[in-house]
Parts: sequence; structure tokens; C-alpha cells
Amino acid sequence: MRTAYQYRLRPSRQQAAEIDRWLSMLCAQYNYLLADRFNWYEQNRSAFNACPLVCHLPELRVNPDYYSQKKTLPQLKKDRPWYKDIYSQVLQDVVKRVKLAFDRFLKGDGKGKRSGRPRFKPLSRYRTFTYPQISSDCLQGNKINLPKLGKIKVIVHRPIPEGFKIKTVSISKKADGFYVTLSLEDNTVPEIKTDINPQLITGIDVGLKDFLTTSNNETVSIPQHYRKAQKRLRLIQKKVSRRKKSGNRRLKAIKLLAKQHKKVADKRKDFHFKTANQLLSKYDVIAHEGLNIKGLARTKLAKSVLDAGWSNFLSILTNKAEKAGLLVVSVRAQNTSQDCSSCGEKVPKKLHIRWHNCPHCGCSLGRDHNAALNIKNRAVGHPVLKAQLMSDGIPGVTEKPTLTR
Repeated sequence: MRTAYQYRLRPSRQQAAEIDRWLSMLCAQYNYLLADRFNWYEQNRSAFNACPLVCHLPELRVNPDYYSQKKTLPQLKKDRPWYKDIYSQVLQDVVKRVKLAFDRFLKGDGKGKRSGRPRFKPLSRYRTFTYPQISSDCLQGNKINLPKLGKIKVIVHRPIPEGFKIKTVSISKKADGFYVTLSLEDNTVPEIKTDINPQLITGIDVGLKDFLTTSNNETVSIPQHYRKAQKRLRLIQKKVSRRKKSGNRRLKAIKLLAKQHKKVADKRKDFHFKTANQLLSKYDVIAHEGLNIKGLARTKLAKSVLDAGWSNFLSILTNKAEKAGLLVVSVRAQNTSQDCSSCGEKVPKKLHIRWHNCPHCGCSLGRDHNAALNIKNRAVGHPVLKAQLMSDGIPGVTEKPTLTR
């Protein structure tokens, strides 16, 4: 199992200047290698429906792949001796980043989904470098020993779990300073809980009136961190717009704005983790809708949807459940608010109607509570959960699960 722990770094002035210098050189090398890939791509491609019968064919270049670009690094250090100051594996990791970005552009990911054309990075957007291999005892007390950077002070706010080994180390520059991310590996795989209690299965309906509502009618209020910080952000943004471009005062204002945005993001992340912990401490199985959150973020509700951060919350909930041996199930989202959780009949209602009244069976409850019950009922019919419940001989669980309130 892999997990990541992030700590705050406290480098000295010399170490901070050296990290900034590394980032500037790595950014330049990234852009150079990406340009080399694009040159090959433009010279060797030809549209089959636009190529004339008689045309000049230029001499084809060899495809600059991961290994051929790695072989250029020794010559780079001869031509530009200052690159010798960078640890060799950190420099090799830049080649890997270019390969991954270009492969996603040409071939797509494992599902065949292609990303956009890779962009050349300005220095302000190149903020991380990685040690792909490092000694497992690099973290000693409150200091971490990094090759060619030396020992840097770390604020270790939580210890590394026993049995976990440090595999990679990434240094990131953020608005409020430097951070180190340790990728940890443990060979033991957490066992999924087999004795699932049917009473500890819940469905959650995420929303904008309340952050979520469970099938037991428990609600978590939505904090709206971004909307509460809008007044402060507006003042700082005006300060940025008044400053002269490419001036030092404008850079200071931009840094202040970035710190404020990071503060909002940190509050939202803290809220997501605490909410996930509360749910996992109460329930063995949590079901949620498989929402198209990217599509919702393009509607008039975009600001509220992005402020709620449903996607990040569900990702955190899933990861924490896997580590705890619990289950998080995604179910079909269609008509969870429209269908009656008691009789299953469809009761159409517009978005502003927040109460569910079924004319068929007389069921009357909140719209979000009704949706959470439907999500729970669909989760019981999920193949993974249904197989486990049937193997435990839970009464009432059949091949075709019935709807229950």
C-alpha cells in the first residue's frame, strides 16, 4: 500500500536559494526536452488526406523517447557545468515528466482518454522536483538529509507509521514556503471487513444546501470557505490590479493573494478530512452517487460546486476507507431525488422543491433524505456488497434486493 505524508520545510537562506536555483534550471530543461519532442512531432507527421502525390520527404528523425533523452544529460553537464550541482536522479526525473506529459497527449491514459497539448512551463508554474530513490533513513529526528542539498529542518507534526518505508521524496514550493512530500510504502494490504453489519450501511447525498445528508437523516452543514473569504480576496485582487506590471510591489501583492487562496484551500481540505473521519468511525459501508462533477462545474452553480469540493472529498473518503478496510460504493445517480424511497414510484419535482411528498404511498420527508435512502437501497444491490451480505446469510438480502426505508 502506498500513502503520502507532507511536512513543512524550514530551509536556511542558502538552502532556499539553492532550491530556487534548481527549480529554474529544471524548468529550463523541461521546456527544452518538450520542444525537442514537438520538433520531432511536427517534422514527422503528415495528414493522409492532405499529402500530395508528389512531394519532398524530409529525412525522418529518430523519435526522441525516454531513453534517448536521458542519454543527452551527460553532454548537458559538459556544455553547462552548473547542471552538475543538481542531483542526477532529480534531473532524470524531468525526462520522465516530459515522457508522461507527451504520452498522455499522443496515446492517452489507461482508458484511452487523451489530454491536451502539453504547455511550456513558466518558472512560476514549475514548483516541484522529485528524488525517485532515496535512503529509507533519510528522515532523522526533525531533519531530512537530501543529496546535494544537505540536512534541512522539517516540522514533523506526525510520526511515520511503523513498518512504512520512504520510497520517494518531493520538494514543493508553495505560496507560504517549502514543503516535503514523502511517498511511503507498506507491503501489508489492509483486509476488507468481512462481517458487515447491515445496520452500519449508509447512503450520503451531497448537496449545496447542506454539504451532505445521510440515510439516517444526519446532516453536515456546508462551510462555504471561499464565499466567506470573497471580501478579503476582492480587496487583495484590487491591490494586484493597481500595481504596475513586472514591478516588485505587484509581485508582493500576488504572493499575498496566493497565500489567501491557499488558506481557503487548507480550510476546505481540513473540513473534508474531519468529515470523512466522522463518517468512517460510524459506518462500515458508505454509498454515494457517481456524479458528473466536471459537468456540474460548468453550470450556473459552478462557484458553489467548486467551493464545496465534492470530488476532493469523495477521493479522500475512498482512500481513507481503503486504509481502514472499509467500503465506499459508487451507485447510479439517475433519479435519486425523483424516485420515492418507500415505494419506488417516480415523483417529479423541480430543484427548488426541497420536500418529497409521494402521492402513491404517502411518504413525506426531506428531498435530500429521500435521495440518501435511495442511494443506500441501490448500494445493497451493488455486486460487491450484495455478494458479501449473501455470503454472511443476512436475512432479507436476495438476488433482487427490495427497497426498504
